[in-house]
Amino acid sequence: MSLFETSERANKIRADLLEFMDSHIYPAEPVYEKQMAESGDPHFQPPIIEDLKAEARKRGLWNLFHPHAEWGPGLTNLEYAPLAEIMGRSPHLAPESTNCGAPDTGNMEVFTLFGSDEHKEKYLKPLLDGTIRSAFAMTEPQVASSDATNVQLSMAKDGATGDYILNGRKWFASNALHANCKVMIVMGKTDPDAATHRQQSMMVVPIDAPGVTVMRGLTVFGYQDREGHAEIDFKDVRVPAKDVLKGEGEGFAIAQARLGPGRIHHCMRCIGMAERALELMCRRANSRIAFGKPISANSNIRDWIAEARIDIEMIRLLTLKAAYLMDTVGNKAAQVEIAAIKVAAPNIALTIVDRAIQVHGAGGVTEDFPLAAFWAHLRTLRLADGPDEVHKRAIARQELRKYLQDVR
Repeated sequence: MSLFETSERANKIRADLLEFMDSHIYPAEPVYEKQMAESGDPHFQPPIIEDLKAEARKRGLWNLFHPHAEWGPGLTNLEYAPLAEIMGRSPHLAPESTNCGAPDTGNMEVFTLFGSDEHKEKYLKPLLDGTIRSAFAMTEPQVASSDATNVQLSMAKDGATGDYILNGRKWFASNALHANCKVMIVMGKTDPDAATHRQQSMMVVPIDAPGVTVMRGLTVFGYQDREGHAEIDFKDVRVPAKDVLKGEGEGFAIAQARLGPGRIHHCMRCIGMAERALELMCRRANSRIAFGKPISANSNIRDWIAEARIDIEMIRLLTLKAAYLMDTVGNKAAQVEIAAIKVAAPNIALTIVDRAIQVHGAGGVTEDFPLAAFWAHLRTLRLADGPDEVHKRAIARQELRKYLQDVR
């Protein structure tokens, strides 16, 4: 039996998801592009998305990410990972159509683990139903947010009421411009004098709360993503104490609980993009003639294809190992593997997509193929959820610690 063999139920879901991709997701891609173009609104919610959501739900392909059986299918990280890879082949359609899109997945897990009964009723249930979406506001424009201790948004307690008053600015709050976004989870500083990792807290803030102003949607390599990456100003935003998640000073603990599974999801979606890029590269190389022979006859192209297959298999195994360790020994014990895949998966996928663009020539940089959008997404992912350098730093520290006793 293979170490990474999954259950019969997970294999059935995987087969159903593959069929759904072939029968509905891929055919819907040009429909989606047409509806978005005709709307003239980069944040328009095209009807095709709602059609796909209804079909996915009917097929039982809904909330597949959720590890808690009360709220979802209760799949392990190892069982869900191959499903995230499949959805990554069409990242603009498949995750949202199955209600498995970021940052909602992480936010739903936070509400599940740390939300009050009121939060679950008001936000978790509608999120699980796919009737609303949510944003996560952590990164700030004025500080190096790769070090989360730098977060400066003030969450000052009002001694008279017990409420918290929020002042500051966030940016790259993904999903905040989505037509259905109703709520944010916001990280800020509640006690500047506390121990370094007890200064921050996370709070639940409705996106239409008084004092919340969405300033603009930030572009990503020129793309205005439909869900939006918002810059948001908080000016005297009042948050009741009941909307502090887990308790004051628990922001870092919540972040760690949220980020481990999210990185598995991101990395497997990267592999899905890499697989589709490789498929497109092979088809294009076989069909295009240059200098009297198919492009695929050139040795450098064959090298690229071979290297892509080798690299995809390696990063898939490393990601599955991380998922397996998270399921069996916990996120903390798997922290090196989680950090490693977050560096390796986007970089490897980015190289494969870049070479696929090269094989496609001018067409590769247009919207006629998904490659340019893949490239922009993957390059951005080298910064999201912590830049490469932060993860490498963490890995190196773990490695060096093994040999401290050798230093005399």
